[in-house]
Order: sequence, then structure tokens, then C-alpha cells
Amino acid sequence: SSSRLELQQVFIAVKTTGRFHGTRLALLLRTWISRTRAQTFIFTDMEDENLRAEGVNVVVTGCHSDHSQQALSCKMSAEYDAFMASGKRWFCHVDDDNYLNAEALLALLSGFPQDGDVYVGKPSLDRPIRAHELTEGNTTREVHFWFATGGAGFLSRRLAEKMAPWASGSRFEQTSARIRLPDDCTVGFIVEERLGVSMVHSSLFHSHLENLLLISHSSVPQQVTLSYGMFENKLNSIEFKGSFSKEDDPSRFKSVHCALYPLTSWCP
Repeated sequence: SSSRLELQQVFIAVKTTGRFHGTRLALLLRTWISRTRAQTFIFTDMEDENLRAEGVNVVVTGCHSDHSQQALSCKMSAEYDAFMASGKRWFCHVDDDNYLNAEALLALLSGFPQDGDVYVGKPSLDRPIRAHELTEGNTTREVHFWFATGGAGFLSRRLAEKMAPWASGSRFEQTSARIRLPDDCTVGFIVEERLGVSMVHSSLFHSHLENLLLISHSSVPQQVTLSYGMFENKLNSIEFKGSFSKEDDPSRFKSVHCALYPLTSWCP
């Protein structure tokens, strides 16, 4: 249909961990989450009264706080189940080092058939990943599939429903264990290998696993997700001339937010 997709129809899951609540997550709450609060759900491993007081939707999972394959898949499983229960139309997964531009997201998702099988994102590898799946008879078989890296897995409801035999409840972690790969890889495996649906590759998503300096300044407002992080011992972030110095805004998220929403109270 040509009717514009509304933010209310999108379920935005943010994966984080207790030790990043006051740093990474605080930056997101101040910037993009301030505009998507009702649609955003924070998945973490630690109860936090301050977060609750801010009025954000917090889901405290029973998952481990480490960065293991099992802990990551445990959180993704919780995200998937919460999305399925929400009744919303699109499932959107980002990490706590991502800036999500909601307008750009809606523009992108509006271009897809709203009742189709859609998995859109950007891989961090330049070829499909190879994995060895453990089969019922305790043998392994080699599988190849594309997957959308962490901060950019977007699924339509119809496709998410088809994933249920491998993704709902405890099944997501079981599937992840069979290929011995983490959460984002497991989504790609279920979609491409089990369901035979091809991932739509989009260059509008970004993770800290790519050189973020390559994003042109003028294209920043069109990007769906941005990121920052350490890469080869240097800070990897976008080059963006904005209202804040690199010392005050190393991620450049505050500068981007003020460029997109100049009337924000704390913007210069």
C-alpha cells in the first residue's frame, strides 16, 4: 500500500549491558531515543532504577552479561519473542553503539511490500559466511549465507513469523548452538538457509566494523544507522562538522542529532 509507514508500527530493540548504561546508552537516550521512546525497548542484563525513572521500556533478560555467543543469542531470543508479542509490523535491532535515524528508517521500510518476506541490512563481510551446522546424526554440513551485522537487522512480521520453528522460545539459542555462531549470524542462517529468503543488501546501515570515515558528510542525513568504536586501536567514527568538538562528541552522535533536530533543547 502507498500509505506511509508510521513509527508506531516499528519495534526497535536496543541490545546493551549493565556496564554501558551510563555511557553508551546514556548517549542514545539523550539523542535518538528521545524521539522514539515509546517504540524503543532496551534489552539488558541488569536492573536499573534510573532507566525506569526515565520512562523507557526496559527488558531485563536473564542472560549472561559477557559477550559470548550464548549470551548474545540469549538476548536476541528475548528481542524476537518480545517483538512477536508486540504485534508491530517491523522488527528492528540495533546495538548500543548505533545512532538510528528514524525518518531514514521509515523512508527505507516504506519502500518494501508491507506484508512481504523482508530481511534488510548490511553485511560486514564481502562474501557469505561459511559455517558448519551440526546435524541430527552428529555429522556436520557446510552452509553458506549472508547476514546483516549486529546494528542492522530489520525483519518484516511475516518473515519473523516464518522463523518461529527455529527462533521462538528456547529454539533460537538451540539454532545458534548448532552453527556455533552468534545472534546476528543465526538470524541470517534461519532466513537464508532454512527459509530460502535472500537478504536485501543496503548501504544505509553502518557498524564499527567498517571505516566510518568513508561516509560523506552530505549523505549522513540519509543513513539509517551510524556507529562508532575502536578499530585497530584508533577511534573509528564518522567525519561530521557539527556543533560539538571531537572532545565533547567523539562519536559525533550529538552533532548529527542537532543537525537533524536543531530545535532540541540542548543543541547550540
